[in-house]
This record gives sequence, structure tokens and C-alpha cells, in this order.
Amino acid sequence: MTATSDTPVHIGLPVRPLGRTGLNVSAIGFGAAPIGDLYARLDESAAIGAVAAAIDSGITLFDAAPLYGHGLAEHRCGTALRAHPRQRFVLSTKVGRWMDPSKGRGDRSGYFGGLPHAAVIDYSYDGTMRSFEQSLLRLGLDRIDILLIHDVDVRTHGAAAIERRFGEAMDGAYRALEQLRSSKAISAIGVGVNEAAMCERFAAAGDFDVMLLAGRYSLLEQPALQGFLPAAERKGLGVLLGGVFNSGILATGARPGAHYNYAAAPPAIMARVERIEAVCRAHGTRLADAALQFPLAHPAVSSVVLGAISDQEVRRNIAALSCPIPPALWSDLKAEGLLESQVPVPVAP
Repeated sequence: MTATSDTPVHIGLPVRPLGRTGLNVSAIGFGAAPIGDLYARLDESAAIGAVAAAIDSGITLFDAAPLYGHGLAEHRCGTALRAHPRQRFVLSTKVGRWMDPSKGRGDRSGYFGGLPHAAVIDYSYDGTMRSFEQSLLRLGLDRIDILLIHDVDVRTHGAAAIERRFGEAMDGAYRALEQLRSSKAISAIGVGVNEAAMCERFAAAGDFDVMLLAGRYSLLEQPALQGFLPAAERKGLGVLLGGVFNSGILATGARPGAHYNYAAAPPAIMARVERIEAVCRAHGTRLADAALQFPLAHPAVSSVVLGAISDQEVRRNIAALSCPIPPALWSDLKAEGLLESQVPVPVAP
């Protein structure tokens, strides 16, 4: 089983190099977490249709994980992607959990539906290889391009356990990923986490190619600006950003029930988003359009990975990429202290 150096064909969407990997990815990627029945049980054909619409619309990057619906997201992604030539897309998934069908569903991990398999957290060498093989079987493919160590962060494991988990990941999962990369079974290795500090720590500890950071560089907050993103530029890492809508609130606005960090948004976050929305309205701009375009202005960022549960959502995300935004919007956000003065912002064409 070997990876190839074929560059995915693209249809219209901007394409950027992914660090030093030799891979090129569309500026918008497809994030598969929602089609794992994250917030609700989805119709099977609609979920698969969202993936199909993404590749038909020119998206070339698809990111999944065993956690997403306990394997269901990978299963649905593979069903749609197998209908296309393999060189049309770059596929990323993750390790750190494998699924045990003998124990039943158990903890739902926040997913409303998904497959009836229990998730086992395991950053060992053997656990990583098992996770990789299971992913290939669920996807129904013979090659994964990018493999990421998933959720080695305080949010997932707690402060008391993070040192142990980091050690397990570097001693076990990292060794396995290095071997898979050396044998050309995969093209690139990295980490997918929710904390900028952990991205920076992993980048210093190993020879990684890609970092996927969720939620920590967005129109709402930019903790990755000072430490991680400059480090990524120096090392030539490919940076993928997930959660650029911060679990939904930058897409829906500060409405009742809005999600932030996979939970109900607290009052302070609601208030800040309301202020950002007000600036957007003053410039005739949708909040979601500004939130999508903002993170792509940073030179370290290759792609923003966006979830979608329907073909309409996919097309709306793509349309938002080209919506004109007045330069004065960014100036006003900085003037009101809603963006740091030195943060990169999109430049009008």
C-alpha cells in the first residue's frame, strides 16, 4: 500500500500548497464531524450527498476521524469519495481512538447518532496501527494522505492527565506515524487538537508536516497568532483550521441556543459576537462571510475545514469565499478592539 504524488484536480476553488508536504489543497476543506450525527441524526442520503456536493464543487480536502459518529463519518465519506478518481482529493483522518464493536455504543462522545461501537482512547503504537487499519476499512479506500494524532489536549483529557497523554502520543502514535510515512503508506503526519499551545508543543517535539487547529484562530478569538502560527511559518508546517465558526456561533450569530466550543455559548461570548455582528451589519456584510474569509488571510494557513450536513450548506460555504467585504470592516473591528491591530486581514481584490 503506497501513497502517490498525484496532485488532486480542482474545479475553480483557490488551491494552496500544504506546507512542505507537496500536497495542494482547496482553500475550503470539508470537515466530516457533522455527518457523524453530531447535533442530530441525519438522513443517510443527505449526509452522503453533502460530501458528493463538496467534491463536485471543487473541494479537494476532506477531513474525518474515527471519533466522528464512532466511525459513521468515515463510512459516509468513503461512500461518496469512492465514486471519484483517487487523485481528485486529499484525504485526512486521525488516530488516537479505535472502535470496539463488541462493547456496544456506550458513551456517545457528544454524538446523537453514529455507529454502535465503543470508542477506545489509545495513543500506543499498536493502537495507532489498529486505528489506521480500521479507518481504511470504513472508508473503503487503499490510501489515506494525511494522518493526525487526535485530541491530545487539556480540553479532552484534563490538566492532570495531559502530560501522560502527551508522552503516550510521542512514544507510541508518533513512532507509528513516522513508520507509515517512511514506508509511503501515507504522505504526511500531524496533529489535530483544540489548543494552540499543544500545536506549538508538538511542533517542537517531532518532525511533523501538518497541524489542524480547531477554534483557536477565528474572527472571534486568535490565541494562535503570537506563538503557534509564527512557529508554523518558520518550520514550513501546513496549517489547517477547523472550527472557524467556533462550533456555530459565527455562522448563526448570537441567537438563543447558539453553540460555542460544542456547548451553549456563555454570556460573554454572546456579547462579543453581538459586537462583531454590529460592525458587519454596518458594512452590509454577513457575519458568516467575514468569519470564513478572515482566517485565510494569515500566510501560514492553507485551508479552512468547514462542516456541512447538506449540499446547500456546502454551496453556501463556497459562495461565502468570494463575497466582497469592504476593507473598512476590518479597520473598524480593529478600532473597536475586536481584532488585534497586527492581525492579518483579507485584502480586497
